[in-house]
Amino acid sequence: MSASLPGKRDLPASQYNLKTYWGRVRQSAEIADPRTLFVSSAGLESAKSLVSSYKQGYVHTMTPELWRAKKIVDSTLHPDTGQPVFLPFRMSCFVISNLIVTAGMLTPGLGTTGTLLWQITNQSLNVAINSANANKSTSLSTSSLVQSYFLAVSASCSVALGLNSLVPRLKRLSPSTKIILTRLVPFAAVASAGALNVFLMRGEEIRRGIDVFPSLNDEQKEQLTKDQKGNESLGKSKKAATLAVGETALSRVLNATPIMVVPPLILVRLQRTEWLKSRPRMVLPVNLGLILTTSIFALPLALAVFPQRQAIRAGKLEKEITDQVGENGMVEFNRGI
Repeated sequence: MSASLPGKRDLPASQYNLKTYWGRVRQSAEIADPRTLFVSSAGLESAKSLVSSYKQGYVHTMTPELWRAKKIVDSTLHPDTGQPVFLPFRMSCFVISNLIVTAGMLTPGLGTTGTLLWQITNQSLNVAINSANANKSTSLSTSSLVQSYFLAVSASCSVALGLNSLVPRLKRLSPSTKIILTRLVPFAAVASAGALNVFLMRGEEIRRGIDVFPSLNDEQKEQLTKDQKGNESLGKSKKAATLAVGETALSRVLNATPIMVVPPLILVRLQRTEWLKSRPRMVLPVNLGLILTTSIFALPLALAVFPQRQAIRAGKLEKEITDQVGENGMVEFNRGI
């Protein structure tokens, strides 16, 4: 993100009001815009140069070109490291990366082997995305990464196989209800394992804490710019890390809910129509279309539930943080995505 580039002057956080949910939805839609994936290395360097020029005081006002440069930088660079996030794991590629995996998990009539393979594939992708977009002020060791991966895979496969074996045994349910519940099994597996995955992958942040910074108003930021100073970290907070990881886990569940629930329910209805009964080969493309359409709209709505740059009253954090800014002072931290 632009915060990771050199220069003491901060860019406006967004063209939209990030204090409101719909303002964050519009901002999230920009970060998730897949068109930024086609920006070349030269285009990225040009965008970084333009953003840095503003931060260093050479450009004084925000222009349409500068807003576009900020969009490219924010959707490509990690806010802590300043390095490009590996393309398949960027939020702007989230819909594309998850499309085939989600379609595989929602394929009607999957057997045990198919269920296991798609759950493993999904959790592998989740681990990669969580790791690539995590708060980097606290690193995760390779052994912890591997352990977290296997625990998440075990959880998702256990839930999926357990529910798949349980639903047919529910004798009081009608056949149509059993079909619907069977189609929703992947959602239960993905939602539970996805939330667990975030906590496992970012558990080191909770154990060691993440950097928190003073929350500055526009006048304070301008003064820092004049003094050629940056907004220095107040230290690491475990309570802020717990909040950041918890909100990220919840946003993943919220994101999975429409994607894993709406398409299978619609597909069940469509498969009862004569048109799809006579065209069984259309089931896969129809399924892909439903998942793609739902994903495009669901991702910004889920990402916007919690602010990316979270502000909190210092009194809710550790005493070491409170002593520096006062109990009613405001601090902020990068939540991660």
